[in-house]
Amino acid sequence: MNKAVNYACALAVAGLMSGAAHADTIKVGVIGTMSGPYALFGQNFKAGIEAWVAENGNKVAGHDVEFIYRDEESPNPAKSKALAQELIVKDKVQYIAGLYFTPDAMAVAPLLEEAKTPMIVFNAATSAIVEKSPYIVRTSFTMWQNTVPAAKVAKAKGAKKVAIAVTDYGPGIDAEAAFKKTFEADGGTIVEAIRMPIATTDFSPIMQRIKSSGADTIFTFLPAGPPTLGFVKGYIDNGLKAAGVKLISTGDVVTEPDLPNIGDNGLGILSTYHYAVSHASPENKAFLERLAKVGTSADNVTMTSVAAYDGARVIYKMIEATQGQRDPEKAVAAVKGMKWVSPRGPVSIDPTTRHITQNVYLREVAKENGKLINKELQTFEAQPDWALVKN
Repeated sequence: MNKAVNYACALAVAGLMSGAAHADTIKVGVIGTMSGPYALFGQNFKAGIEAWVAENGNKVAGHDVEFIYRDEESPNPAKSKALAQELIVKDKVQYIAGLYFTPDAMAVAPLLEEAKTPMIVFNAATSAIVEKSPYIVRTSFTMWQNTVPAAKVAKAKGAKKVAIAVTDYGPGIDAEAAFKKTFEADGGTIVEAIRMPIATTDFSPIMQRIKSSGADTIFTFLPAGPPTLGFVKGYIDNGLKAAGVKLISTGDVVTEPDLPNIGDNGLGILSTYHYAVSHASPENKAFLERLAKVGTSADNVTMTSVAAYDGARVIYKMIEATQGQRDPEKAVAAVKGMKWVSPRGPVSIDPTTRHITQNVYLREVAKENGKLINKELQTFEAQPDWALVKN
């Protein structure tokens, strides 16, 4: 089956390359969670792209650019691979983008070199993804990048005994490893490490286990979506917040659309993340205004919109560098070392890892003008993916 698919991809690529110079439309296949429980994040992929196109037009180097969307719904590697195959062979896309979940991105990666198709990752956050193909570039974040600052903050704020609770898949395992390594190197102690199935809905047993551990602080990661709200409510409803057990997380756990549902009980929760809707900069103000013009209000903005907006910038640069031709080596080379000021702050594409370097911010759930926000308190500048840094 795989050989047949690869052969089909190779035939498709051969046909495309023979006529690439005359192509009028460059197609970009975007795989994202357009429906289901994680639909808000796939819809933010689309909103970010539409904001970029509204600002910059749909033509690059004399070629029209068309974005074709496919729905991955939930973690489903087989489906995501099939969608990518269809986009490459049937729709003849020149670029693949999106991918909310790590297992889905990992499933698509083996197709890229045979199909001569770069992939720009808008979310999936396991460090190893970029190592699966030289044609992968990431404009989102990784768990190591956002978690190392969380461990440093926990230690600086007096945490001595930490319980780690993460979702049991690639990004969660990365988050656990990053926090443990950093916190223990600074002299802290991990008293409990819990890995939770991605389908977990009842967090009470986990909260009881954390209570019994004697932890003074919890560090957690869950993929942004329904589980995160359940975890925070479990932390509050089981009395850990009232007992003085602190909670620090990556920003996935307190995305802005969830804050109204968490309510005032969430005040004071700390997180470290690369983007907040409240980020104060001219670039973010203009970005939110563009999103509003394409139908996305600030109340529904998530981190995936800015990753897609910046991802569209990277794709346009690739098209410009190749003059619309299918040349993945030249396309990827053109964006290595690329720098710009994003709505999230200054960013660049690391020429060695092809991962985005960016600021990570310590934020606190706060209330301003009657609205809950993630208020930025501290900046960790130019954070790399610490898992990919070579010593």
